[in-house]
Amino acid sequence: MVDAVREAGALALSYYQTELKKWMKLGDSIVTEADIAVNDLLEKRLAATRPDYGWLSEETEDDPSRLKRSRVWVVDPIDGTRAFAKGKPHFVLSVALVEDGAPVMGVLFNPATDEFFEASLGAGATLNGAAISVSERTKIEGCRMAAHGAMFKHPAWPAPWPEMEIIERNSIAYRIALVACGAADAALALTAKNDWDLAAADLILREAGGCFTTHDGKPFVYNRELPRHRSLIAAGPRLYEALYRRVAQLALPS
Repeated sequence: MVDAVREAGALALSYYQTELKKWMKLGDSIVTEADIAVNDLLEKRLAATRPDYGWLSEETEDDPSRLKRSRVWVVDPIDGTRAFAKGKPHFVLSVALVEDGAPVMGVLFNPATDEFFEASLGAGATLNGAAISVSERTKIEGCRMAAHGAMFKHPAWPAPWPEMEIIERNSIAYRIALVACGAADAALALTAKNDWDLAAADLILREAGGCFTTHDGKPFVYNRELPRHRSLIAAGPRLYEALYRRVAQLALPS
């Protein structure tokens, strides 16, 4: 898996900051020729060598047979395509191996910055081979929050959010990785995400000592019929509790 992701990262980098062919998909999301090329390479390297595993990718038509497989590759060939297409280094390749609904191996690779995040269940998480851990931040005020800043200024909040350092990154998986390595203290999203956005980052964060749930405290289960999740909180244990208390009662669409 690691070799396949590194090879795919090199392929992605060959397209980076070039004139890309791109088009819009259903739901107003962008896709480029690089997304398709990276997806095809990963599918060839991973799915072809493990024909008994299922396959779920943002850039492959969903095959319902994955629901009958115990093990499934969950892939986003380029998470953060908008940033990638603009030549900004805020994207990652995301690959997870999910077993019975939970990730057991996960890799996130940003070839533009040469950041390679990796985790296996029970073995900890690393960045470029060095062990990583979440920050020990306890308070929301002053924390480094990887999220879209406009969310915290919405008039619907019953009380204003305290001052935070907002870290804007297009890729949600990359934001979670920044929390895992301590470069950010937390990530919060209150809009729907998909399995391929989260599965690898989920394992990396939890193996780095972090907490990762929906906004109302539910754990993530992957490879369901609808591979979609409505929200997330990612943080170290004590900051997670503070964020959970603030957002748990929000009524979000299912």
